[in-house]
Amino acid sequence: MQFTIQKSVEILERTPQLLEIMLGGLSEEWIENNEGPETWSPYDVVGHLIHGEKTDWIPRMEIILSSKADKSFEPFDRFAQFDEGAPKTLTQLLNEFKALRKQNLNRLRAQNITQNDLLQEGRHPAFGPVTLSQLLATWVAHDLNHIGQISRVMAKQYEQEVGPWKAYLGILKA
Repeated sequence: MQFTIQKSVEILERTPQLLEIMLGGLSEEWIENNEGPETWSPYDVVGHLIHGEKTDWIPRMEIILSSKADKSFEPFDRFAQFDEGAPKTLTQLLNEFKALRKQNLNRLRAQNITQNDLLQEGRHPAFGPVTLSQLLATWVAHDLNHIGQISRVMAKQYEQEVGPWKAYLGILKA
């Protein structure tokens, strides 16, 4: 599939609602369990998505579209959600994510990005030059990656309980 902003927004605008439906009102065991040491729970993933909304996608888009000579990105702290202040409830995190995503999609739309804009580059600290279209496509794939991660983490909570059906559940083989 070829990248377009319109197709990307179809996914990006649905992610908060999907997570709310998927996670809202679940018991703490579903929300806080992970796959073992140094893995993330669904709660952790939502915190990570919030940090990305604050510091990654739109700030980097604005760097790329700026007239600055230096279009270098700040490194992204993939673990910043663990350094946040006082713990919040999952409902608070989901509401914060929904508000930030709405704000960021409004900022994206306000840019009226052209095909030429999509070819502009910024400098990623690990990858070097990246285009705006690559950044925005990654935003979508990042959402889908973490939705899949949440599903996998939750499914693995019943890995033993499913018994022999595990052989037919690809999500438990990941």
